Amino acid sequence: MIAADTAMDGRMSSISDGLIIAMIVAYAVALFLFAIEAAYGRRRTLRANRLMPAAVGSAAGSAQVADTADAVAAPPGGGEGSLDLDAAGGGDGMSVSLRREEPEATAAQHAVGNVALVVTVLGFLLNAAQITTRGLAADRWPWGNMFEFVVAICLCSVAAFLFAAMRYQARFLGTFVLVPVLLLLGIAARWLYSEAGPVIPALHSYWIAIHVSAAIIATGGFMVAGAAAAAHLMARRTEFQRAAGQRVAGVAAKLPASELLDRVSHRFIVLAFPLWTFAIIAGAVWADEAWGRFWGWDPKEVWSFITWVVYAAYLHARATAGWRGTKATWIGLLGFACLLFNFFAVNFVFSGLHSYA
Repeated sequence: MIAADTAMDGRMSSISDGLIIAMIVAYAVALFLFAIEAAYGRRRTLRANRLMPAAVGSAAGSAQVADTADAVAAPPGGGEGSLDLDAAGGGDGMSVSLRREEPEATAAQHAVGNVALVVTVLGFLLNAAQITTRGLAADRWPWGNMFEFVVAICLCSVAAFLFAAMRYQARFLGTFVLVPVLLLLGIAARWLYSEAGPVIPALHSYWIAIHVSAAIIATGGFMVAGAAAAAHLMARRTEFQRAAGQRVAGVAAKLPASELLDRVSHRFIVLAFPLWTFAIIAGAVWADEAWGRFWGWDPKEVWSFITWVVYAAYLHARATAGWRGTKATWIGLLGFACLLFNFFAVNFVFSGLHSYA
């Protein structure tokens, strides 16, 4: 029986290793197709949806209360449109109407984009199968080391992108999301790979399915938000060049309005931030069970908290100061940089109780 179980684990491990190459190839093909769409697709108006900029009071905007409120709340000097006051004097008083001019919601679209989306779904399924077979081979939750953690983050990042593509018509983010996904998978396969096997005793806990899962899902959402933020900066620069009468070509010329990208980034930070908060709280509870204290200023704990503070500042700036566009985007990118530092530098440069990761 033990020999049969060992042979089964070996087969699952071999299948898992083969799926690594398959999913990398699938994601690479999808990236190539998305790049073709970004470079050669025609700019077409997106169908009305909750993230599409729409004029206040329009038929599309009337069903989008939250986003319309964001549009009106933006300050006139924030670079995200203009606020016009139209006053008409009457006999007894004056009527004032507030109108916000919104950019047209367009994006490059091409037939190969549909194929790219299907290939991305295939890569996602291969990614999920790799994680499943890895878990079966190791007989545990399949995120007990850096290699497994990276692969799981890539799965959640692609899942978040597919959600954005289907729910918010954000297929234009395919290139920006799959580039870091492929880089992470390449790093994982080349330098972080380890054979499927048991983990150290400290990780033998049900909390790994709670704490680490929340952190992985949140990181996937933050990655899509970071991709949208980078695209926002490119689109904003393109808009300034067009306003100055300069000719713009290439991928940057095909990006949608910068405000739409800003809203996509904001939406995913709003979704990921509560999960990151829960991951920190769950980690503290697990630390109390494992080490007898909730917080010990371990480097991983410190940088997780710093990341939380930066993203909290991003949300606070948007909610109270009305920051939109470039100013808020830079705060979001700072939070993503802290997340990457926490993920790579803390694990490889600093020593602490989380060094086993």
